[in-house]
Amino acid sequence: MIGVVVVEDDFRVAQVHAEFTERVPGFRVLGTAHTAAQARELIDAHSPDLVLLDNYLPDCAGVALLAELDVDAVMLTAATDPATVRAAFAAGALNYLVKPFTAEQLADRLTAYARYHSRLPVTGGAVGQEEIDRAVRLLHEGDRPAAPKGQSTLTSQLVLDALRNGGGARSAAEIAEELGIARATAQRYLAALAQDGRAVMTLRYGASGRPEHQYEPIAATR
Repeated sequence: MIGVVVVEDDFRVAQVHAEFTERVPGFRVLGTAHTAAQARELIDAHSPDLVLLDNYLPDCAGVALLAELDVDAVMLTAATDPATVRAAFAAGALNYLVKPFTAEQLADRLTAYARYHSRLPVTGGAVGQEEIDRAVRLLHEGDRPAAPKGQSTLTSQLVLDALRNGGGARSAAEIAEELGIARATAQRYLAALAQDGRAVMTLRYGASGRPEHQYEPIAATR
């Protein structure tokens, strides 16, 4: 189990974040803190694997606290100014999720973190560049917006996986046949993937001269 400490000044929001986290298989919330002082005590007492950290704490900015910590951390905050975002990553944040967010968005990032954590355990032998690159890609696999209204994030991921495993550009008809969904449904999901930058659309010209949309994943960014 991956142990988590939630650091959030609003106790109701902290509880919501804890509940979101507990829904994700493999994660256990060890405690919640509402100040930097409480966070230090909890972290010292429980040695968590991960801290979910707000920036707006009453006694210390979250990014300042983060700089003190020797533990993995993901920022969960309403702070969107570039200076804070840059400071968070400079202090060691592994990811940054802006409030408000959905349980699904947090789950995506936690699941990605779990894969990263398993690839780069705290103890173990040396790892090569390829393994490091793989771990970093896994860490950011969950960095995607929620599915557009009326679409399922699960189906979106299945479509994206089919693209990634296809070995080349694929059409909506090909994806629909593989996944057992309607061609129009596959087309909607493929178009959404292209719109949010996870796939690129080109045209395939057949014997009829009528072009067909085809899609490829943008693997370099994931």
